[in-house]
Amino acid sequence: MNWDVIIQYLPRLLDGAVLTLQLVAISVLLGLILALPMGIARASQNLYLRALPYAYIFFFRGTPLLVQLFLVYYGMAQFDVVRQSALWPYLRDPYWCAIITMTLHTAAYIAEIIRGAIQAVPPGEVEAARALGMSRTQTLLHVTLPRAIRIGLPAYSNEVILMLKASALASTITLVELTGAARTIIARTYLPVEFFFAAGVIYLIIAFVLVQGFKLLERWLRVDACQGR
Repeated sequence: MNWDVIIQYLPRLLDGAVLTLQLVAISVLLGLILALPMGIARASQNLYLRALPYAYIFFFRGTPLLVQLFLVYYGMAQFDVVRQSALWPYLRDPYWCAIITMTLHTAAYIAEIIRGAIQAVPPGEVEAARALGMSRTQTLLHVTLPRAIRIGLPAYSNEVILMLKASALASTITLVELTGAARTIIARTYLPVEFFFAAGVIYLIIAFVLVQGFKLLERWLRVDACQGR
């Protein structure tokens, strides 16, 4: 293991790690915003309300992220209407293509997490809120969703970690994130073991920090819930 070379190129790997964090942070936050109404709709008793988000979720969960990246980055450019639209400056940029694709992809999984969390809320709590005179909207906002957040947070944290690892696919559309930086350095140094090992260690460190952060958040939410009672 050539540690001197690893130390020499470590700043480039860290630059790639920063881009990885940007991709993951933006996509999981935008994905959460997009997934919230879909998750609520999926938990609805109305069949027609569930149909559209079901089709969306079925497509993005049923196809690989790599295929979706290629469809957005290479496929959208095939249409004249796209190239002539105001969105073209973004859709020809690999950074924004990765953000868009990762957001759409993770939103499908987060929507199912939200659906499961809402359906896992004890019916007694909902019935108690309705008995107190709350409307369906008030019950959803003040009882169901706060409870569902605590239930779904562990699954959401797992999805964030999965997206951290999936972000390595962004290197296939020319983005120099962590894996892309490692591959670029390997092409120059011919030391694949050293730099894939270094990239793996950085991924582990990021994942460890994220896991600990979510554990603190879960603990805070439990304490907050107990104090609220």
